[in-house]
Amino acid sequence: MTQKTLNISSASSDWRGLALSNFVLSPFVLDGALYASVEGFIQGIKFREDDINRRTAFALSGWPAKYLGDTADRSGAYWQGRRIPYGSDDHHRLIERAIRARILQCEGLRAALESTAGTTLVHAPAAGVESPATSLPALVFCRILTQLRSELLDNMSSA
Repeated sequence: MTQKTLNISSASSDWRGLALSNFVLSPFVLDGALYASVEGFIQGIKFREDDINRRTAFALSGWPAKYLGDTADRSGAYWQGRRIPYGSDDHHRLIERAIRARILQCEGLRAALESTAGTTLVHAPAAGVESPATSLPALVFCRILTQLRSELLDNMSSA
């Protein structure tokens, strides 16, 4: 028996993979502020809090957000007056908070994630190869989604 997989990516052939991708325009609120997409959030926190590109990135999604983030120096992630080491566990936990906020605030995204039960979630980027400088490695991204899915399914079965 082959293991069924689902690519969570803007390049996915499955609508659920597209919907759950960080690239899509999918507004959410985190710590009282509104963000257009998880990708915009990921790219925006690369800029210092006084940098105009930060606010611009937070209002973007998809490739425009990614391209803007590529201009950041990646010396850290910046959140609530703190510099967080780029690529650290703290950086990944901050991104996880954004992913969780986005999915938990949208009934349709929760249902889409729940519908992937029994499926291995993977992330194969549109470029085909993951950049070694990525903010969110595929393994970390898929672990976050798999854990959140497990929590959602556990809550359904105990309700």
